[in-house]
Amino acid sequence: MAVNCTTDIGLGRRALEGSEKALGKEHPDTLTGVSSLAGVLRDQGKYEAAEEMNRRALEGREKAFGKEHLSTLTSVSNLAMVLQYQGKYEVAEEMNRRALERSEKALGKKHPSTLASVYNLAFLFHQQQQHEAASVLYQRASSGYERVLGPEHPTTIACARHYSSLLQEMRWRQQL
Repeated sequence: MAVNCTTDIGLGRRALEGSEKALGKEHPDTLTGVSSLAGVLRDQGKYEAAEEMNRRALEGREKAFGKEHLSTLTSVSNLAMVLQYQGKYEVAEEMNRRALERSEKALGKKHPSTLASVYNLAFLFHQQQQHEAASVLYQRASSGYERVLGPEHPTTIACARHYSSLLQEMRWRQQL
């Protein structure tokens, strides 16, 4: 049975309200609900509401877990993504850099979550046609994913495709 988008958001809000009442607004499970609802809102193109929910999840997770916990880093990346979707590139870049720096410190440079932060920043630069910066980061993410996840992993393949697309754009621009 298909559920329409409005129902998904309504169900998410009701579930979140129940979690807030039963567990409290700062409970980790409640914050997971906040983050999930933010994802649904983002997927529905309700970026301002998604941004608000992502900020709430981030603030709560920083208090509950600290700034370098994997859940907190995920919240930083989720917020960066919704900011990027809104065209708030400067703030999105700041958040992506924050996620990358903290991931490197907490997890190391080769961890898949760190590589995801590298990839996200590369994609942001690619969107802004900052080709050189994007190229360096795509190369790092692509080679890292290949070593850590393997050449056939969907994330490795997606990153390599984005990197290849960027290189084609750069060659095309050089021909002009």
